[in-house]
Formats: sequence, C-alpha cells, structure tokens
Amino acid sequence: MNQEQARFNMIEQQIRPWNVADNDVLKIMKQIPREHFVPHNYKKLAFADIQVPLANGQRMMEPKIEARLLQALQVKPGDKVLEVGTGSGYLTACLDWLSDEVTSIEIHEALSQQAQQHLSTIGISDVNLLVGDIFDTVLHKFDVIAVTGGLPASSDYFEKMLAVGGRLFEIVGVGPAATAQLITRVREDAFRRENLFETEIAPLQNAPLAEAFIF
Repeated sequence: MNQEQARFNMIEQQIRPWNVADNDVLKIMKQIPREHFVPHNYKKLAFADIQVPLANGQRMMEPKIEARLLQALQVKPGDKVLEVGTGSGYLTACLDWLSDEVTSIEIHEALSQQAQQHLSTIGISDVNLLVGDIFDTVLHKFDVIAVTGGLPASSDYFEKMLAVGGRLFEIVGVGPAATAQLITRVREDAFRRENLFETEIAPLQNAPLAEAFIF
C-alpha cells in the first residue's frame, strides 16, 4: 500500500467514522505529512490506528484522537493556542495551520528539538517551542489549550489559563475509561463542561495524582 492510499484510509476508515466531519480538520490531516513526524523505525505505521512510540517513553496519539481534539477545540485564525506536550510536533503543526499563534511546551528537551526539526522540514517556523514543566511555568491566558497527556485527577490548573470564551481539551482519569473533556470558559467565573469520549493515554509527567481512598 502506498502512502497516499494509507493516508486516505486513515481519514476514511479511522477519522470520519469517529464522528469527525469538520472540513478544516479533515483538510489539514490530509495535507500535513504525518509521516515526517514519525520515528524512522515506525514510518510504515504513520497512518495506523495506534499510539506510535516516541523517544523518552512518550507516544503520539492515534490519528482519530488528534482529529477529535482539533474538532472539539474549534481552532480558528486569531486564536492564541497553548499545547501541553509537544511530542513529535505533528499536532503542533495542525494547531499552527488552524490558528495564528501557537506556544507548545515539552518537558523533554530532546523531543522539543526533534519537533523543531520536523516542523522546519515542512516550512513551519513561527511556533513558540518551550522546554520545561508546565506545572512549574507561568504563562498568560490562552483562547485554546490542548493537553496531550492524561491527568489522573481532575484539576482546575489549566482552566485558570483560559481566556473568557476559551476552550480546553484534556483527558482525565486512568486506564481505558479515562474521559476526554471539552471545557469552555463562558464567563470569568463560569465554565461549561462536556464529556466527549473514553480513551486511554499515558499521564502527563508531574500531573497531580488522584487521592487514594482511605478506609
């Protein structure tokens, strides 16, 4: 199977059946070369419905999860975007194409440097890539926040970073029943929450842990 057929199958057999109908999302996932962001040993799996392994024990999300994330956040030109967990840089590229300003923070320096190379390969040079721990970093308000690692326990940490009207995607919980959520800051003191789907994802490094029950 050639790459273009595999890309077509990814969209038609994985992404569309997962209730992704946003034309902008489908367009960028067709146009941005996902194969450029996958480690060399996994090139043949660039379009597979799996979490592709990266360095430092990290993984790329499945394409259908990335697509649902992008669709839920409704990223548009003018949005100020924060991505937590740069990873391979693929989702970073998607966010950049949909918006005007992207800041992406990655705790592993080697991954951030590799993502920079991947982005440069396809001509993206305007993303602000940071290296550091998001839980030890002071950042300003954002219109869109995409958290690419799991949060074992519910927290308002990222909600506080949202501008009014801003949208936050995060996955809360552990194991296969972790819940992907869309949180919208409708007013300074009010949020709207929507559960999107269940999935399983590795926790974000240094994320607060769920408190154990004591009997």
